[in-house]
Amino acid sequence: MDTSNVGTAQPPAAQAIPAAPPPGPRRGRRWLALIAVVAVIGAAGVVFSRSGCAPWSPAARTGKERAMYHCPMHPTVVKDSPGSCPICGMDLVPMKKAEAATSTSTVPGLASVAITDDARRRMGLKLGKVEKRLLAVEVRTSAKIGIDETRQRRVTTKIEGWVEKLFVATTGQAVNKGDPLLTVYSPELVSAQTEYLTAIAARPTADSGGSLAAAARRRLELWDIGGEQIERLEKTGKVEKYLALDAPAGGWVTERMVLPGQKIMPGETLMVISDLRSVWADADIYQSDLPHVKSGMQMEVPLPYWSGQIFTGKVSFIAPTLDPMTRTLKARVEIPNPDLLLKPEMYATATLKYELGERLAVPTAAVIFTGRRIVAFRDAGDGHLVPVELKLGARSGDYYEVLGGLDADAKVVVSANFLVDSESSMKAAMESLAGGDEVRQA
Repeated sequence: MDTSNVGTAQPPAAQAIPAAPPPGPRRGRRWLALIAVVAVIGAAGVVFSRSGCAPWSPAARTGKERAMYHCPMHPTVVKDSPGSCPICGMDLVPMKKAEAATSTSTVPGLASVAITDDARRRMGLKLGKVEKRLLAVEVRTSAKIGIDETRQRRVTTKIEGWVEKLFVATTGQAVNKGDPLLTVYSPELVSAQTEYLTAIAARPTADSGGSLAAAARRRLELWDIGGEQIERLEKTGKVEKYLALDAPAGGWVTERMVLPGQKIMPGETLMVISDLRSVWADADIYQSDLPHVKSGMQMEVPLPYWSGQIFTGKVSFIAPTLDPMTRTLKARVEIPNPDLLLKPEMYATATLKYELGERLAVPTAAVIFTGRRIVAFRDAGDGHLVPVELKLGARSGDYYEVLGGLDADAKVVVSANFLVDSESSMKAAMESLAGGDEVRQA
C-alpha cells in the first residue's frame, strides 16, 4: 500500500470549485444596453415632436402654460420660477406673452427690449419728445482779420530817376490824399519841363506854338505831374529839378520799399497805402457747414480778448476751392472799422446764424451714432423700447432736424440710452445664435 500521499491529499469538494470569471465584459454589456435604451427613447421623442404632438409636461397635463420669469436687464435669462438674475442679481419678473414674440425691430443688429418702470428708475432712464420747433443753425469758426484789398493803393512812378527826399519815413504813418510822399530827380522830367517852357514862349510867334505847348503839357500830365506844379512852372518860368509824388488816397502806409538816394524805375512799387476804416475777416468754413453759408448773410465777429465788443459784417465772397492743408473754405466778411479797433492779422471768432423755421426736431441726447447708422430708441408702450433708424438734417443747439424715422409726438430715450443700446445689441446677437428664438431658459 502506497502511503506517500497520505496527509497531503485534498478533499474532492475543494477541487470542484471553479475560478470566478472577470467582471469587466459583463458590466460593459450592461452599459451598452442602457445607452441603447436612451437612444431609442430620444429617437422616439424626436419623431413624436415632429409629428406635431408636444412632449409631456406638467403644464400639458393641466392644460395651462407655466409662468416664466426673466431679468429686465438681461432678457436672455429666463426661468420657470421666481429668483434672481445670475448676472446682475436683479429680481426676475413675470414674462408677458408678448415678450416672447419675435422682435419688431427693423434695425439690423438691434432688437426691441422690455424694461419695467422699476428698472427704468434704477437705470435713470428718461424720455424726450419729438416735436416741431423753431430751429436756427449756428456756425462758429475761427477768422483772421485782414486788409480790405479794394481800399489799397500802390504808389509808383512812370519815370526813371533817384529818390531825393522822403516825407514818409516810417511804416504805419497816416497820410491824407494829396500829401507829399517823396521827391524824385529825373533827367527826363527836366527835359520835358524845358520843352514845355519853350513851346509856351514860341506860341505867340508861330502858328504851331499852341499845339506844341498843348502836347508838352499833356506829356507832363501823363507822367502824373499835378496841375498845381504845371501852373507854378508857367508862372515862374523855372524848371523844377525834383518831382514831388503825392498820396493818391488817404490811409496808412502799410508797406514802404524805398529809401533816400535809391534809384527807381518806371512801374516800381514805392509804397502801399491802405484804408483801415473797413477790414476783411476771412472765416474758415468746414465742409459740413457749407450748405448754410451764403453771400450776403450777416456774420458776427466777437474778439475773445475784447469783452463785450461784437463786430457785425456781411459775407461778400466765398472761395471756390478748399485749403488742402486745413480742408476748410474761406468766407470773406466785410466789417466796418471806424474806430480802428480791428487790426490786420488779429484772430477772432466768427459766428453765423441761419434761421431754418419750424421743423420736426429730436433731442440730441436721444441720438446714437453707430458709424454706419443713426439710431434712437422709441417708447412703444407697455415697457417696450424699439430701435429706429433716423435720417437727420441740421443741428440747432440741443436738437437735430428729423428728416425721417420718427413722427411728431413720439417719445424717445434721452438718458441711459447707451445701456439700452447694449441690451438691444446683446439680445439681437442671442436671437441670431438661437436661430430666431428670442428667449431661452437659464
